[in-house]
Amino acid sequence: MLYLYLEAPFATFRTFTAGSFRPTAEFITPSAAYGLLLNVAGIEMRHCDNELSMNTIKPGLPRFRLALGALSFPLTHTLYQQLHNYPVGNTGKENAERAKGNKYNITPTRRAFLSDLKAYICLDAHESLEGQITKGLLGDAARIYGVPFLGDNNFLISKLEPVANPEPAYWFEKILSEPKGGLSKGITRLTISIDREDMYKTKSGLFAPISKPSVTIPENAWVEVGY
Repeated sequence: MLYLYLEAPFATFRTFTAGSFRPTAEFITPSAAYGLLLNVAGIEMRHCDNELSMNTIKPGLPRFRLALGALSFPLTHTLYQQLHNYPVGNTGKENAERAKGNKYNITPTRRAFLSDLKAYICLDAHESLEGQITKGLLGDAARIYGVPFLGDNNFLISKLEPVANPEPAYWFEKILSEPKGGLSKGITRLTISIDREDMYKTKSGLFAPISKPSVTIPENAWVEVGY
């Protein structure tokens, strides 16, 4: 079992939405943690050839259990920005010449992001994978692409390091049925796995942090991830 401490000033974990508002999950998702761990271990998730889409997940990726805990809860913020894109059809075509080859459709959007993320990622995996991740943290694993980031490539990580003696944390438990007293405080939907070729196969679940921080990880906080 490997405990990792993750700290970042900013992060965003996008849900699949359309429209002018880009929301974020309220905490790091199991799918994002999985991708981050494989990135550190130097394991490429997607095909890198000209025959298959980059959205195609490679077969044979590792499967393991992980649990996510908050040392403190991040704050959610929103900001406005201009979204530049190439529109579908003829919308905005009168701006194409003036843009001189740049993306000429400009739409105001609102984006959500998190600040002050301090989290534990605990994984229960084969010792060989845990060893690969540890080597990656030391810079000894072969890497195919750039530095790890959290949702946007300008949201970089401040710390990602093993922890020998973890502090009590608010572990996020998967909600299997509605509690008798109603839904828990802090409930949020977190993606477990993402299929960009067939969204129907994307898996997510409702999670909520435990009411009091604990060193012991509750059984319902463990989630199996992998493809």
